Amino acid sequence: MTEAAFRSLHAELRRQASTHPEHRRGALAHLTPERVAAAAADVRHGRTLSLAAPIETQPGPDDPQPAVYRLTAPTPPETGTPGVHFALDRFAMNVHGDAHTHLDALCHVVFDGELHEGIPEIRLAAGGARGITLDLVRDGIVGPGLLLDVPRLRGVPWLEPGDFVGVDDLMAAEEAQGVRIGPGDLLLVRVGHRRRRRERGAWDAAHARAGLHPACVRLLAERRVAVLGSDGNNDTAPSPVPGIPFPVHVLALHALGMHLMDYLDLDELSDACAGLGQWRFLCTVAPLRLPGATGSPVNPIAVL
Repeated sequence: MTEAAFRSLHAELRRQASTHPEHRRGALAHLTPERVAAAAADVRHGRTLSLAAPIETQPGPDDPQPAVYRLTAPTPPETGTPGVHFALDRFAMNVHGDAHTHLDALCHVVFDGELHEGIPEIRLAAGGARGITLDLVRDGIVGPGLLLDVPRLRGVPWLEPGDFVGVDDLMAAEEAQGVRIGPGDLLLVRVGHRRRRRERGAWDAAHARAGLHPACVRLLAERRVAVLGSDGNNDTAPSPVPGIPFPVHVLALHALGMHLMDYLDLDELSDACAGLGQWRFLCTVAPLRLPGATGSPVNPIAVL
């Protein structure tokens, strides 16, 4: 995709998003209370699965700034003493890393000096972008989850870094799995990133990874998807749009106001869905209460 074509698509999606009567909620406006309630009907087996990867504390090729975790208590003087004391710990992390599962708030992407809704980026530091920070999802995101498994469709264990999921892949996966992307969906697209990482070892995913082609975002807008997630970071690297890194992030977060979940672990869910013949489920996402934040680690749960 050329930069000119990308910018045209960005403008088209931005206009489309701004016409929705509840555009201040971004794509979450498609996730109505009725659709949340209806998603409960997808719970048939009472089985819950975490879609998050473990938070790592050791550096690696895709995680040069891992989480810092340490046990702060009991202290040596307390250990083995009578009475009551507590085990305590603390951790710190880079929310938007390439190894752990996280949710991107709508203020995460700056494009041409602006945040989503045309808010000047300088207002973020001044606390003037609260309407699009993590606080927008302080009540969590709960709704109809849908998994599309592209490696399973292609008959491969994973997509190689640099490969991308196209619109034809999404539509072929719909047909093969007997589902259809619909309004309010929390759409999860598996590219096999986690399985490749487990079997081949970590690599520099910042410069080489599988993801979605930016043309897919038009389809997601047409189908009124509420949230997009992947076991990669949704974007292909190198970028298929010369001069525009992270085009899916720009189109989804900045133009549409569609929250993204990056670096999910979808392998166990994929096997469970295939075994049950059920690709829809109730999905819950509970970010931390961090007002003003640009994202949060999350542990999404699929309920089958």
